Amino acid sequence: MSTTTITEAITEAIAELRHTFSDTTVTFESDGAGGAWVIIDSIPLAPAYEQEASWIAFQITFPYPEADVYPLFVRPDLRRKDGAAHGAGFQSVPWGPHGSPGTQLSRRSSRLDPAIDTATTKVLKVLKWLSEQ
Repeated sequence: MSTTTITEAITEAIAELRHTFSDTTVTFESDGAGGAWVIIDSIPLAPAYEQEASWIAFQITFPYPEADVYPLFVRPDLRRKDGAAHGAGFQSVPWGPHGSPGTQLSRRSSRLDPAIDTATTKVLKVLKWLSEQ
């Protein structure tokens, strides 16, 4: 995809995501405001879920790396094997430029450090949190 409207920091973040998640497909779409919507497909899920894998999507906004990568979304049909409801931090909402259905994972970084809290570290933290639910 074209990176003409995406900042250099975001282009670098996408490259880091592709390196870290090299066994998946990482795609992106410009958000038209200097940022990008990113989808990583397919991420393995924890054994607690009926589904074995999901995509994970998020927006990296123009002020990145000073802005948090928030929120993140996974497949809309995410279900626990034990039938229990998802706890706090989960919400079914449309996401992205096309209003696609998804499950929002609300995990805001309260003490953002741009040197440490990259898009990749955010995704890894959220995936760890998801596996512990």
